Amino acid sequence: MDTGISQQMCNCLITRRRLLGLSCAASLPLLGGCDDVDLVSDATVEEMGLQAWTDIRETTPPATNANLQAALNGVSARLLRAANEAPGDWEALVFAGPQVNAFALPGRKIGVYEGMFGVVANEDQLAAIVGHEIGHLQAEHSQERMDAQAAKGFGLRALSLILELGDVEYSEEIAAALGMGVDYGLILPYSRRQELEADRLGLVTMSAADFRPAEAVALWRRMEAAVTNRAPEFLATHPAPQSRIAAIEEMLPDLR
Repeated sequence: MDTGISQQMCNCLITRRRLLGLSCAASLPLLGGCDDVDLVSDATVEEMGLQAWTDIRETTPPATNANLQAALNGVSARLLRAANEAPGDWEALVFAGPQVNAFALPGRKIGVYEGMFGVVANEDQLAAIVGHEIGHLQAEHSQERMDAQAAKGFGLRALSLILELGDVEYSEEIAAALGMGVDYGLILPYSRRQELEADRLGLVTMSAADFRPAEAVALWRRMEAAVTNRAPEFLATHPAPQSRIAAIEEMLPDLR
């Protein structure tokens, strides 16, 4: 290969790497302040949550086991009163399905799949699940996530435009690479922080409602045994069970 051509290729690769690094650094201020930026209105977030709930209700039937629904109703009402919320303003529903999962949606909606009841051993462990979901809504995590995604989209569009205006070669490829870098470098860890914050808020609510917060540790040990097919923690939006257990154990002394 011609030495001049080889040197040009080398310089091109170095330039691309430098630009990618500079562009990543430039995107950090746009994303780092997501906690302080309100890009999506509360009304829009709630409307989307209610629409998602309607869609789920239309595609997933409720569980037919009245005992499971009664257990969820009782635990939810107790937690909500302890959190200074009116239980009548909320809806908690058991959905049919083997999934070991629960979720919360803006609009004060909580869903728990039947499969979760095969893991929880008592009402305290169910309270750990429901308290966690209430914590997500109390902390407005859906709002934060949507703001983060909006900021990410704005930052990448701006950087792509800067690269194009500068007539930078491979601008499209660099912008695409940045999308992956932002997702795995900032967005997913941000979600894991939310999960632990919801755990903390849930423990506080459990304690106020006279449930046993320490049962959250037992719950996550049971979850670890029940759910074995997990992605590596650094690629997951939820902390791995062992990390979560360690964090919860650090939180418990404060509640006592």
